[in-house]
Amino acid sequence: MPELLTSTAKEFALAELPHWTLSENGNAIERTFTFRSFARAFGFMASAAILAEKMNHHPTWTNTYNKVDVLLTTHDAGGLTELDFKLARKLDRLCEA
Repeated sequence: MPELLTSTAKEFALAELPHWTLSENGNAIERTFTFRSFARAFGFMASAAILAEKMNHHPTWTNTYNKVDVLLTTHDAGGLTELDFKLARKLDRLCEA
């Protein structure tokens, strides 16, 4: 099972992800991705699902028209691990593509 990150490690990792924020309870990171249309938002989700499946690390997310709200946490570990930040970086790169 992945190890939980310390508060310092979370802050350091978040500093490299300016669009992500720590959840209120500190056990997750979250971001809203905004696209030009529903089709682009849905396309992002389809591509993100493939990345997440390959990592066996699945986001909690919702989609409303052109927005995708993503929350990442490692459920098995009960909080944030390096897996969450790794997936966040991949999602950011996917959004920029």
